[in-house]
Amino acid sequence: MMIDRLMRLDGAVLLWIQEQARGPVLTAFFSFYTRLGNAGLLWIVLSLLLLCSPKTRKAGGCALLAMLFGLLCTNVVLKHLVQRIRPWHLVEGLVHLVEEKDPNSFPSGHTTAAFAAGTVWLRTLPWRGGRIAAIAMAVLMAFSRLYVGVHYPTDVLIGVLIGTGCALAALRLWDWAEREHGGRLRRKKRP
Repeated sequence: MMIDRLMRLDGAVLLWIQEQARGPVLTAFFSFYTRLGNAGLLWIVLSLLLLCSPKTRKAGGCALLAMLFGLLCTNVVLKHLVQRIRPWHLVEGLVHLVEEKDPNSFPSGHTTAAFAAGTVWLRTLPWRGGRIAAIAMAVLMAFSRLYVGVHYPTDVLIGVLIGTGCALAALRLWDWAEREHGGRLRRKKRP
């Protein structure tokens, strides 16, 4: 019974966004922006760029690690276990704006990747503007998945939680590796 109510609420939110928020300018923006998240492309490219500077190397490396953890959780495990059908198949009147090859909707892989990278960058980037932009970009990606009608709100919410958890795990692993192996490596370099 609770799941039925949650499903109805999920669908109602998507229909509200479709009826109240969609317009030509936002549709063009969110349709473009959501595609930047395909296969984590936006986050991977930005992470690789961050690897190029010693000041942001941890931000880039941890974000890639967090996204790998997120990929394993969402696309490799949960989507196949849950097999939740995309919303436009079940929510009467919902029109999706982009095509999705994966028929499984839960959880949102785009959102997971965005919050995996965004949370790492929030914790590691040396500039305040970059940290704010990281979270703003992640929130926009999450909302874009609702706006274009390819995920339920609960898909996105769980994607936020998984992405954030994967980011925190990657940061801990990175810090542990630096403590355990970084000190020894630095000592070995000394004459």
